[in-house]
Amino acid sequence: QVQLVESGGGLVQAGGSLRLACEASGGTFSNYAMGWFRQAPGKEREFVAAIAWNSRHIYYPDHVKGRFTISRDNARSILYLQMDTLKPDDTAVYYCAADDQKYSRDPYSFASYDYWGQGTQVTVSS
Repeated sequence: QVQLVESGGGLVQAGGSLRLACEASGGTFSNYAMGWFRQAPGKEREFVAAIAWNSRHIYYPDHVKGRFTISRDNARSILYLQMDTLKPDDTAVYYCAADDQKYSRDPYSFASYDYWGQGTQVTVSS
């Protein structure tokens, strides 16, 4: 069983930055493609970023491209999300997820992921 634990969320003003981390245990981290999703109250789960096992394939939706950066440290089994130029619309619970394939067939879909963390709250004030 793979366990994922997110950290780094908090309150930040618009234009600020946060760095989220997701620590993995119980599996071989380098075997998994990883992703970040978020969900705001009353809204559907939304894709944020994804990264292949070796960091050679990275994906972002247009609404975070240029502001967010996903990365991973396979030696430490940690996934990161650096969030810059934050907007109030970025307010959500952020979840990390693991796909049991090194390269996801569809990294944009939450259905592609097999393991999920409990989430960390990010709140961006205006």
